[in-house]
Amino acid sequence: MLEAINLRKAYGGYEALKGLNLKVAAGEIYCLLGANGAGKTTTINLFLNFIDPTSGSAKVNDIEVSENGLETKKHLAYIPETVMLYGGLTGLENLDYFAKLGGHGSYSRVDYMRFFSRVGLQEAAINKRVATYSKGMRQKVGVAIALAKQAKALLLDEPTSGLDPKASNEFSALLKQLQGEGAAILMATHDLFRAKETGTRIGIMREGRLVREMSTDEVSHADVERIYLEHMH
Repeated sequence: MLEAINLRKAYGGYEALKGLNLKVAAGEIYCLLGANGAGKTTTINLFLNFIDPTSGSAKVNDIEVSENGLETKKHLAYIPETVMLYGGLTGLENLDYFAKLGGHGSYSRVDYMRFFSRVGLQEAAINKRVATYSKGMRQKVGVAIALAKQAKALLLDEPTSGLDPKASNEFSALLKQLQGEGAAILMATHDLFRAKETGTRIGIMREGRLVREMSTDEVSHADVERIYLEHMH
């Protein structure tokens, strides 16, 4: 569903990404670990067509992103560290707006309530302005938008950063639900514990390169930390 083939991004003489080869299939949660500047966000931005590759290709559902940016966006949902919503609108109004923007204008209020129920946003909050929401609530609206958009792939950039343990655990449970429904999920994170608990595979990036991949069912929490620190030194 998501594939990087010899993907490279350079800014002048600086290479932010150095020939990345990566594949995330339907029903996978792939967690990218690495220090700041390792290339995680650059990778996500290339899949989103926010920036153009220097060479190589990023594909979504076998469609080349740089040549078909609008088409590939139909298959994607993006949840950054802080979900960008309209604070003056309610949660329901935001969901309605973004669903229609994504070409899904036939949903009823009952449909929207079903999406919110699935992500665990309390009914009392749905008609409140998003400016009053906690970060965890905003992330839930982001997942509800992904559901309404019927996205087949999710790109997440530090989505649990700043969340309390309960909210982080709830968010991970939502990702597991989407994985079970066949979504391909690529998540950049600093949270080694959450990567092991939530992911099916882990990739470690350093200085623009993918230096290690592993399946989470083959390693313990201690193994993940040890291997990560070995590559960071």
